[in-house]
Amino acid sequence: MAYGARLARGFALRSDCVPWGWVEMVWFYHALILALLTTFATPQAMAKPRPILLGTHTDLSGPAALYGVAVVNAMRLRLDAVNAAGGIHGRPVRLIVEDHGFQMPRAVQAANKLIQRDQVIAIVGALGVPMNNVVLPIQLAAHVPNLFPMAASRSMIEPPHPLKFLSGSLYYDQLRAGLGWMLANKGKKAVCALYQDTDFGAEALAAIRDTLGPRSLTMLESVSHRPTDTEFGANVTRLRNAGCDLVVLATLFRDTLLAMSAAKRMGWEVDFLGPSTVYDYVIEQAPGGVTQGLYAMASIALPYRDSAPPEAIAWMDAYKRAYGAEPNAGAIYGAAIIDLAVLALDRAGPHPTGPGVARAAESISGYRDIFGGTVQSFSAQKHQGTQQAYVYRLEGPRFRRLTEALSYE
Repeated sequence: MAYGARLARGFALRSDCVPWGWVEMVWFYHALILALLTTFATPQAMAKPRPILLGTHTDLSGPAALYGVAVVNAMRLRLDAVNAAGGIHGRPVRLIVEDHGFQMPRAVQAANKLIQRDQVIAIVGALGVPMNNVVLPIQLAAHVPNLFPMAASRSMIEPPHPLKFLSGSLYYDQLRAGLGWMLANKGKKAVCALYQDTDFGAEALAAIRDTLGPRSLTMLESVSHRPTDTEFGANVTRLRNAGCDLVVLATLFRDTLLAMSAAKRMGWEVDFLGPSTVYDYVIEQAPGGVTQGLYAMASIALPYRDSAPPEAIAWMDAYKRAYGAEPNAGAIYGAAIIDLAVLALDRAGPHPTGPGVARAAESISGYRDIFGGTVQSFSAQKHQGTQQAYVYRLEGPRFRRLTEALSYE
């Protein structure tokens, strides 16, 4: 017999006997309400807890899509596993992805949707320095944390803010450490720059000047380009004519390949050094070996199947099964980013808020990803996971690590 029917039958029997007291009446109406809720609530509504909503704005269709797609894939792979295991405190986690095509106006539109309509509690792994910079004022005013963006500029952590967090090292940190190492260990003296005419490029120029200045050195030449440019002959000719013995890059995949191809065509043998944006399998696989000898700085370690730890190989296999392709460096970053976000969500409790997740992120200490990246720690006073980076050089089919983790002086 249904609970409601049993309750009605009990009431009828009790009414035939003696009048009800006020305690019994309170009990009866309380039980009746519970019975009605049980009777009319659907099993689906009772079985599905409200999801935790995360958002990201990234490049799925523009010049950085190779990274953006891979980061999103890695984040979804991790959240699929989290949800299959019961979610976080019993709640599923949903990632809402918006494509900005590496364009600032579209990034603003995407952020407004995520914050106002979707009401995400945090934005995770957003890609691009210019896109993050234009979105941050909107985002912080809405009390939505910016967790571990794919944009390693100083503006991601400066000025300090309770809701701004960065995993890995800054482009500024990487290039200062790498350039200092090249000056000390490779005898470089004639330093030049090839950089995107963006906030990312400005970050690289600041790192170069701040490294050369205390050594009484100056930058011989600096040549800018747009992220969408495809012709680099004139740019590289200017650098060669300046007499550079080292070209510091602020480039992504395509412009790195095009610039180094131009140098190779004109027979110019010069060393190139770039930040983590040039450290990727796709750079290793450049046709004609045009990227051989490239120096790269990064706080992650690209895994290779013949030497990676077992858990990294298992992750690589899972990624390939899910997406039909091998992971690139963007996927490695995405895996670490979402892993840190999951840790913060778990520590924030069953009813997380944006500020609560930010406070939980401050408790993460001694974190190291499964691939062998640098150790990352956060605190209330420190919202950047690490300032350290490794020096890599492309030798043959893969990058070889040349140093332990370095910091600039």
